[in-house]
Amino acid sequence: MTIKPNFSLTEIQTRLERYCVYQERCHQEVRQKMFEMNLDREAKEKVLLHLLENDFLNETRFAQTFARGKFRIKKWGKQRIVNELKQRQISEINIKIALKEIDETTYYSTFNELALHRLSQIAEKDKYKKRKKLADYLLYRGWESDLVYKKVVELVK
Repeated sequence: MTIKPNFSLTEIQTRLERYCVYQERCHQEVRQKMFEMNLDREAKEKVLLHLLENDFLNETRFAQTFARGKFRIKKWGKQRIVNELKQRQISEINIKIALKEIDETTYYSTFNELALHRLSQIAEKDKYKKRKKLADYLLYRGWESDLVYKKVVELVK
């Protein structure tokens, strides 16, 4: 989508405000949107500053929301959440703050439920292939390898 150059700065700001209000955005997503709008460097800086000053754009809030949502809805482990946040160029400090949003007891109970549920879906008879399938699934979801391997050995005997 390209924006015609005859849009005023306030119209562009309004569009990007709506974009940020619809769902939490990180700086990278907003920069990409401005790139798609073909804004010049000066306009990008003014709009970005406006969004930051008026709290439409907040990376800490984005990281916290992202971590809570991906854990609760997609059942991702901390490793996957950290990797995804790094891909979005979120700072280490914000990543640590975001991980604090995940309650430890809920984290481990979710891990156990997910492992048991996935194990019930694996029809493999061979013990080692079954272990591999379960481990691969949990590792792909971003759960820590030490947790995964302990659980796999515990569940598949």
